[in-house]
Amino acid sequence: MAATETPPPLSVAAAAALAVPGVAGLQPRLAHRLAAAASPTWPETTAQHAPEAGVRIDRVPDGSGWHIEVRCVLTEGHRVVDTARDVHDQVRAAVLSYLAAHDAPVAVTVTVTVTVTRIAARDFTV
Repeated sequence: MAATETPPPLSVAAAAALAVPGVAGLQPRLAHRLAAAASPTWPETTAQHAPEAGVRIDRVPDGSGWHIEVRCVLTEGHRVVDTARDVHDQVRAAVLSYLAAHDAPVAVTVTVTVTVTRIAARDFTV
């Protein structure tokens, strides 16, 4: 695996969160923002963060499982508590399924943080 590839559980968690209705995107953590700001070059894609930047996965200190943190930006018209619950359930199920498929079933806890709400939903119909 190349060093630039995203670890699969991270990608699985990000994809599951983004698939939930009402999720406009995932908000990068402060560390990602500071790294981008400190970069000696500003490519045109700097404003576009990889979805995985809004997800953090850490091993539980005793090694018995994983803790996943998801930072969501929501669209307007969706109840925050319902959307956060859906993100939690979808991310947990997707990561558990991925780990089970790779013979690595372990405990998974998920924390969902809603950082911004009232983003207008975009209508992509032409």
